Amino acid sequence: MSEALQSLLDLLDLERIEEDIYRGRSRSAVVPRVFGGQVAAQAMVAAGRTVPEDRHAHSLHAYFLRPGDPGAPIVYNVDRLRDGRSFTTRRVVAVQHGKPIFTLSASFQTYEEGLDHQAPMPPAPDPATLPTGEERLRGYPHLPAETVERFLEARAAVDLRYVDDPPFGDFGTPREPHSQVWFRINGKLADDPLLHVVLATYVSDMTLLDSVLLAHGRGGWAVGDVVGASLDHAMWFHRPFRADEWLLYDQQSPSASGGRGLGQARIHTQDGRLAVSVVQEGVVRVPREH
Repeated sequence: MSEALQSLLDLLDLERIEEDIYRGRSRSAVVPRVFGGQVAAQAMVAAGRTVPEDRHAHSLHAYFLRPGDPGAPIVYNVDRLRDGRSFTTRRVVAVQHGKPIFTLSASFQTYEEGLDHQAPMPPAPDPATLPTGEERLRGYPHLPAETVERFLEARAAVDLRYVDDPPFGDFGTPREPHSQVWFRINGKLADDPLLHVVLATYVSDMTLLDSVLLAHGRGGWAVGDVVGASLDHAMWFHRPFRADEWLLYDQQSPSASGGRGLGQARIHTQDGRLAVSVVQEGVVRVPREH
């Protein structure tokens, strides 16, 4: 196992303080606050540790309330809202400096047979034919070296490959509000369904608002032509998947208005199964000129 992957797994391995109370730490991100995907993933770890092993996550709904301080620990308080015959519901509040910074509701279900259909997987090139994330980033001379290194450090445990140029790679002209990336965790993972859900949650916050930026020809936070942050995040886990195998993250933006942008996405396994649906709204503002 690589040092980067072990570091990520250690980051997600929360310390149990008391019954239904956990503590997590943070690390540096691309922006000077706690990465939202980290908080969401840690909250899912906290929720999952209070749920029987035969119940698997099928949805999460989260709100980002305040920017997280990367220099301080985060305390996760879990409320056991419901333990039914088929479904279990948990609410998690993440606290820093005595104030909530994030809330998450998660639902878990025992396995059931039922009706089955899905939207087809969209066309996409084989991930093996695409440049690696490092090759992409180092190929953009307009990006400051410090920004490139911060991106690479933040994504070291993830093999993330853009199908087309990301917003920060080619900006200035509006494009179709549609983005695709292939991703997988860089290393073999244990056969723990919750771990794969947690890691997909972590990665899902990395690129989901890219399609909003594409629609307006903006490069994003990497080049400083917008400021923004995640507001809310929802995921539905339809079918089993492995985060250490290739997953296609197909993203689009149906709307941006009022200083907010909406991203919608589907995650498919490489063999075409629809594994996850994702929706996120974020603040996306153009900096004011003085």
